[in-house]
Amino acid sequence: MGVEGCTKCIKYLLFVFNFIFWLAGGIILGVALWLRHDSQTTNILYLQLGEKQAPNTFYVGIYILIAVGAVMMFVGFLGCYGAIQESQCLLGTFFTCLVILFACEVAAGIWGFVNKDQIAKDVKQFYDQALQQTLMGEPDANNAKAVVKTFHETLNCCGSDIMTATFTPVWRDDLCRKDALKSFFENANCHKKIDELFSGKLYLIGIAAVVVAVIMIFEMILSMVLCCGIRNSSVY
Repeated sequence: MGVEGCTKCIKYLLFVFNFIFWLAGGIILGVALWLRHDSQTTNILYLQLGEKQAPNTFYVGIYILIAVGAVMMFVGFLGCYGAIQESQCLLGTFFTCLVILFACEVAAGIWGFVNKDQIAKDVKQFYDQALQQTLMGEPDANNAKAVVKTFHETLNCCGSDIMTATFTPVWRDDLCRKDALKSFFENANCHKKIDELFSGKLYLIGIAAVVVAVIMIFEMILSMVLCCGIRNSSVY
């Protein structure tokens, strides 16, 4: 016997929320893949200075996001099917998956909050090391110069602070574009550009995480209510 009355409304409401949840999972998966293959981040994070690879902490977060998006799509489908079939077993499995996914999202959010400044800091240190090797003419200067030029061309910047941003374009115009001095007066040093690059992407991820968390809370409540309704209808 199928559910009736308010429980039936909850059934279809849960289906709608799960469909939205499934779509959100697809969007998050798409955004994560875009961030993974974004030209700015790939150009920078694939760089290698001697035997040292550019920091890849950012990619750890992206891989987590890809996994979350894929799992969300599966869980959303499970919830939709469980709601339509009025299956307590499927809804119970769905609820358990939601709780685990919510816990993982909270853990990933804490990890991201702790590491959000560290990601940009590590990349800036990598850039500074390459710039120093280039300006000092160290043994790996050719490789370092290629790294520095990639940063400058990708982020449209020059120099890491007041000193290098002011004087590097004057006597090393092979490193910076010709209007680098003008860009300096517009505060386009590479440290600022690196901060803007990663803070903007992390902000986007944060908004997506909050929206998904709110949807998951509603779905957990609805699934519990629907399970109770199905159980009561089966008794009568």
